[in-house]
Amino acid sequence: MMAKQIRLQFLTGLLVLGAVLFGLSAIAQPAPSDGRSGVILTLDGAVTPPVAQYLAREIKAASDTGKEIVILEIDTPGGLMDSMKTIIKAILASDTPVATYVSPQGARSASAGLYIMYSAHVSAMAPATNTGAATPVEVGGAPSDENPFEDAAPTEEEPSEDSDQTETQESQSEAESEETDSANEPEPSAPLSTPDALRAKIINDSVAYIRALAEERGRNADWAESAVRDAVSITANEALELNVIDIVADDIDDLLAQMNGTTVKVASGEKTLSTENVKLERIEPTLAERILSFIADPNVAVILMSLATTGIIIEMWNPGSIFPGAVGITCLLLGFYAFQVLPYNGLGLALIGIGAVFMAVEAYTPTFGLIGLAGLLLFGFGLYVVFPDGFRVSTPVIGTILAAAGGFLALVLFAIVGSRSHGPMIGAEAIRRREGIVDEWDGREGWVIVEGERWRARSDKPLSPGDKVRVIEIEGLVLVVKQAKSSGFLSGLQPKEA
Repeated sequence: MMAKQIRLQFLTGLLVLGAVLFGLSAIAQPAPSDGRSGVILTLDGAVTPPVAQYLAREIKAASDTGKEIVILEIDTPGGLMDSMKTIIKAILASDTPVATYVSPQGARSASAGLYIMYSAHVSAMAPATNTGAATPVEVGGAPSDENPFEDAAPTEEEPSEDSDQTETQESQSEAESEETDSANEPEPSAPLSTPDALRAKIINDSVAYIRALAEERGRNADWAESAVRDAVSITANEALELNVIDIVADDIDDLLAQMNGTTVKVASGEKTLSTENVKLERIEPTLAERILSFIADPNVAVILMSLATTGIIIEMWNPGSIFPGAVGITCLLLGFYAFQVLPYNGLGLALIGIGAVFMAVEAYTPTFGLIGLAGLLLFGFGLYVVFPDGFRVSTPVIGTILAAAGGFLALVLFAIVGSRSHGPMIGAEAIRRREGIVDEWDGREGWVIVEGERWRARSDKPLSPGDKVRVIEIEGLVLVVKQAKSSGFLSGLQPKEA
């Protein structure tokens, strides 16, 4: 009984001590952050479906968990419009403010990146960065250099050089008198052709989209329209002066300090940012998203297409190898995926295909390098123009691909020349001038060993077993031989006939 009371008192003491320690620890710990945390996301490279999936997922997750801020670091040349709209929809639907930050110094936010910046609750740039050039580029072809809105009105014929000066003065006075009346009248416009009408439709839709974003965030809509129509670009300081962005920040800490206390409009209403001492967590895309984004890089895309071309040509040249063909088909499929998510020039893709065909023709019907060289040049030029500005393949990558393809063609040419330089491989011509050793001999006839085969032979001079002989002629199944002369000390340096 006494032992039971002791155990009960001991347990009671432990409970009291635990409660005291818990209370002290609660007092010592700082107050809970209450959502005072944020995430950093990265848009580095083209705006592609894997990138859009990663950003939309993490923005939604931050909104659902009540994060204080989402910072999206941007360095992009642009990308697909559908992927861009997926990101923008996630930003507009977020209850957590999203701040876009063009970083690090030297980065850019062109084309689709500008739309994403305009949709953000807070838009910032680091010094020595730029943004703009938001003219839409169609997938499958480079944009037209002509603006479909220019020269839409029909122009009258110019007066001839021998026109009367009085007539010119009268026309000028008539134009001045009618200027006031025609100011309010719409100018007649010529109908656009089908390609120009399609391009005008795309540009007008893009202009309306970015103006709607600008009006929603209170940013410069007129400059945004010029960035779409005229592809203009500006620096970070110019963007701040033109009310394109809200902040120019040296780093993340500077951005957080300048954002603190800013009131923004999120999906659920207005919210005042409290970013002082906020804890940030950087979230990276998944492994599959990183791999797909890596494949969508223009440099990787052309490398994959080059490997596909080489592998398929080798498999066709040497059927049954299997491995080169399998690698070629795999690279071809991955390359098609990359071209699906990148804006490419149809002419460049055609040049790459023609160049590959020419190199394959060189492998099958040798022209001693002429068609192969032409194919190599077409292939290289196609690699250079296949993607528009902002997505250009780097010159070192093109040089490396051309060097590897040139080396392959050189090996093919060397093998062809070598196959034509040696003599016949079978028949009487194949054994003529070969050397052998006397196996048995009697008078002027006997047996010799040539290329591992035992032949009946005759000679105009007597020979002895072990003598070296050279085949002079073949008569039926009898070799005509003569004794081979010693080549001397430099025999190893002298060329031998095959």
